[in-house]
Amino acid sequence: MATTQMTVPLYLSGNMTEQQTRRLQEVLSEAVHAACRAAMERMDRQSAQCVLELEEKLRDEVADTALRILERRMRSNKYRDEDVGSNRVYPSTYRVRSIEAQVSELRKLFPNLATCQEKLARHEPPDMTEGWFAIPRWQALADTYNDAVEIVLAALGKRRRLSNRIAGKLSELYLRQTERSKLAEKILTEQQPNCDILVVAAQAGMLHRGSSARRTRVTMAGNEFGLGVFALGCLLLTHPERLSSADALMIDCGGDEYSVRGDYSFDRVPLFDYDLSGIEFSVFYADRARNLWGTPTGFLYKIA
Repeated sequence: MATTQMTVPLYLSGNMTEQQTRRLQEVLSEAVHAACRAAMERMDRQSAQCVLELEEKLRDEVADTALRILERRMRSNKYRDEDVGSNRVYPSTYRVRSIEAQVSELRKLFPNLATCQEKLARHEPPDMTEGWFAIPRWQALADTYNDAVEIVLAALGKRRRLSNRIAGKLSELYLRQTERSKLAEKILTEQQPNCDILVVAAQAGMLHRGSSARRTRVTMAGNEFGLGVFALGCLLLTHPERLSSADALMIDCGGDEYSVRGDYSFDRVPLFDYDLSGIEFSVFYADRARNLWGTPTGFLYKIA
């Protein structure tokens, strides 16, 4: 039976700069003091006593109200024009497979993959997710993230026709993980120690369809992170139906960044598409919104 503790979000926090932390404390302190001054100007002895009699309740209400305001502001309004309508959907044959089936498929492809806490998938998929996905730690396959990406793309190419438009340009000069995705990966690894295959709550693109990659990045929930080429290559290996028709929602690998010239100008995003010849792997501008694609994302939750 599902427990409630598993579905408590685990926020990607703690990586603010010292300057951000200091300035946030100053801004919030100033706001509280301004509110106190404005309220006290309206009080007399009787109204002040009414407030003081509700001391504990008052603290809780003020804190809850402030938190709700801040949560609204945590999602940026940046790049709002990079969000267009989309009616693209998943192929009708696509279903999230059981975690056991996914793990079995991954082990066939990569025999060195061993441990996995499959029991985590016994919990109901949390809100905004579509299910539990088995995603290996890339460190279980290679010494670098880029080498692991090459291994997964090679495996995908053996299963299906794969046109790699950026073959030979997948080194660290061109492809890298976003800082947010690296932090999420670190947290997942700490939560599921000694596991070669991680169990991740995720959605496969529908949640952010029609948004540019950078618009999606600034509107993610506090416990949400983008999935990159490695994770999505593994998802396509365990769920080939996800990208199996010309009108399927394309896959924007927003957990990674790409530099076309290899000059550390990471303004593109890797992309999996489908055409009659099979899967096409390429890149596109991170600031362009199209109705054709969506960004798959994972979510972090506290584990009992």
